[in-house]
Amino acid sequence: MNKGLPLEARAAVLVVDDELVRILTVQALEEAGFRVEEAGNSDEALSRLDGHPIVALVTDIEMPGSLDGCGLARRVRQLFPSVAILIISGVATPLR
Repeated sequence: MNKGLPLEARAAVLVVDDELVRILTVQALEEAGFRVEEAGNSDEALSRLDGHPIVALVTDIEMPGSLDGCGLARRVRQLFPSVAILIISGVATPLR
């Protein structure tokens, strides 16, 4: 990331999660100097990815929309292979 660029010129991180966790995640990323886009579900996330300079996706596993976080990650990997992906969850038991 180049902190020397104006914020509006930087590629963004897209955060997809429910409201509270999204707010906290966005705040932390912005404080670290990232430009952040937000979405509350997978459908909104896919529309934000189309035509926006997104370099990374942070998504929850469980969320509303036509895809869960894993489905969204798979779709993003197909459509935008250069986007880095981080899948997060508040679930205490790992998925099998």
